[in-house]
Formats: sequence, structure tokens, C-alpha cells
Amino acid sequence: MRIVGRVISKGYAEGEVIVSRRKFSFLGDVDVESGVVVANDSDIEGESIANRIFVFPYGRGSTVGTYVLLRMKKKGTAPKAIINIETEPIIAVGAIIAEIPLMDRLELNPLEVFDSGDFAVVNAYEGYVEKRD
Repeated sequence: MRIVGRVISKGYAEGEVIVSRRKFSFLGDVDVESGVVVANDSDIEGESIANRIFVFPYGRGSTVGTYVLLRMKKKGTAPKAIINIETEPIIAVGAIIAEIPLMDRLELNPLEVFDSGDFAVVNAYEGYVEKRD
């Protein structure tokens, strides 16, 4: 299933999906050293977002989150790609400077398409994501 969307940060990634249905902040919601979600109000607390395609609705929080995402990329604990319903500037800038593919405004709600454990392709060169079996 190929779903067209808006490209925020170009790139290509494929891999396992992890889905959160709550807003997310890279400042405070995740351990930079491990990529494990530490926010006790998160629906994926204790799960790792490292090297996975991270699907969540919206970002929240401090502008410092931009630099946290860059640090995670340098440490190898960042997501392979990000898919949002609507991306806000903090997440957008973080993904761009960290060179993490990021897409939003998909034709279908990604929270209704993807489940944690699915396999996905994010082609943020051509502007689509795919759910694969």
C-alpha cells in the first residue's frame, strides 16, 4: 500500500515501525543514550525508537528537542525515519539537520494505517510511504 504525503526532510528508510498515539517531545520523552522512551505518560514507555520508523501524531515541547534529535543521530539512537499527522517546526528542523527522512500530511491517517511491528518504507525523495507485509 503506497500512501502519498508531504516531504519535510528528504531521505529513504525502511524498517520496523513503532507507533505512539500521543504527542512526543525529543526533550525529556526519550533517553538520548539508548533511544528508549522514558516519559511515564507515553503509550510506548520502555520501548526503543532507535533505528525504527517512528510514527506519532504531533510534536510538543522545547526548541532544544531539535538538538536532542541531532545528538541521537550522532549516537546511533535516532529513528530511521519519522511520520507525523502534522509536523511542527521543532521536529521538522531536528529531522532536517540530522538528515532523518520525515513526512506528514499523508493521504491517510498514519495512526490508522500503521501498527507497531509493521514493516514500512519511507521514500521522502519521491513523497510516499509504503506498508509492506
